[in-house]
Amino acid sequence: MQKVYQNCDEMDKKCYEIYGLSEDILMEHAAGGMAQYIRSRFARGASVLIVAGAGNNGADGIALARLLYGDYQVMLYLPFELKSKMALLQRERAERVGIRSVDEPKDADVIVDALFGAGLNRKLDEKAEHIIHKLNSFKGYKIACDIPSGIAGDGRLMPCAFEADVTLTMGAHKESLYLDEGKDSVGKIEKIDLGVSHLIYEDQSRTFVLESSDLRVPSRKILSAHKGNFGHAVLFCGEKEGAGVIAAMAAARYGAGLTTLVIHEPIVHPPYLMAASMVPSNASAMGIGMGLGSYFEDEFLMQHVVNSHLPVVLDADAMYVPKLLAILEQKDRQIVVTPHPKEFVSLWKILTGEQLSVAEVQAKRFEIVRRFNARYPHVTLLLKGANTLIAQEEQLYINPLGCSKLSKGGSGDVLSGLIVSLLAQGYTALDAALQGSLALVLAAGKYTGASYAMVSTDLIDGIGKLEQY
Repeated sequence: MQKVYQNCDEMDKKCYEIYGLSEDILMEHAAGGMAQYIRSRFARGASVLIVAGAGNNGADGIALARLLYGDYQVMLYLPFELKSKMALLQRERAERVGIRSVDEPKDADVIVDALFGAGLNRKLDEKAEHIIHKLNSFKGYKIACDIPSGIAGDGRLMPCAFEADVTLTMGAHKESLYLDEGKDSVGKIEKIDLGVSHLIYEDQSRTFVLESSDLRVPSRKILSAHKGNFGHAVLFCGEKEGAGVIAAMAAARYGAGLTTLVIHEPIVHPPYLMAASMVPSNASAMGIGMGLGSYFEDEFLMQHVVNSHLPVVLDADAMYVPKLLAILEQKDRQIVVTPHPKEFVSLWKILTGEQLSVAEVQAKRFEIVRRFNARYPHVTLLLKGANTLIAQEEQLYINPLGCSKLSKGGSGDVLSGLIVSLLAQGYTALDAALQGSLALVLAAGKYTGASYAMVSTDLIDGIGKLEQY
């Protein structure tokens, strides 16, 4: 995992004041990193269009043009009057090596967006919107310098953005790259160092982005094991019984020694799952909410869920049940809550009385998660989305590895089952949420069928193969 920051201002300042690195030196490294990226992927002679803005993001682009000029067919487009001292200086340097700006942007093998970067704090004007739409219509490979133009410092679209294949972000990862709203604009994200190693450049952070290498599957390494070594996962099966069955199948597939469905009446389920009318005495973790409806009476829920000591996952319909949400007050229990934005709106209304909209939750995902974390620091919150956010005890983790294959009923039930399974096997709430979310998205990424075809059973099959990858 890598550290994430709201901005890099203090770290840039440290480079100036402590390391003696000037703004010019940092800019040369930024441009050099972009040039290296292009050189490693495109042969000499390829055409490169660089669209540079009036500020320092534009200056990075102009410096890049100079570094590539001679080896590549460089077209430098400057649609606005240059304003920053560094942009003016870089244009002078570019002109001295023979670069002249073009009057109109044209398609090329590589399209580099260096219009606005991280400093954008206003809506794009008509001219800027027109330029971005034109660049997006081009067929070339698209690179955003630092942050795609049109994404504001808080991650929102203003109102559109450059649609990059890759964003080369300078110095460190920024939160604005990970808001759901901009996921289709940022593309792949790669970090460029600015004159010193990131180990020296970066400060402390409580926000992290997860990587596929962070996955730790619950591999069985002891030979004298028996089913009791791997816990007993319990999933409540409600009105929509399929949701509970899917969650239980996922829990069993991800290593729980025993998996039981708590039911009211007999249902059809896979033979490797058990069924019971109450929570077994040897249970080690439970999950409730998936397809729950109003299936269980309040007294039953109080006795077997609310008054239990077992680690618990609250999902889906649990976000609408005040008695179940009272569990969040229990500070000596391992608790994971896994709402999607609409479910979070209900949860937050019940807990605080404050009415949010789904749009507000999506526009302020980081802020919302931190507000919840401040109120319930002992609870692990997993807010679902294109970029899943997981928080506990002031630590916030971003899982950006999901894909649209997961946009189908049952995916969330699989996730809940994975987390319950890991809780049953002795993981902490935070580790279970982190590892469960990674397992889900990496299994989905390995699915080889059509992008629209994956169903929950395909996902569960993929979970069973993660140890092979």
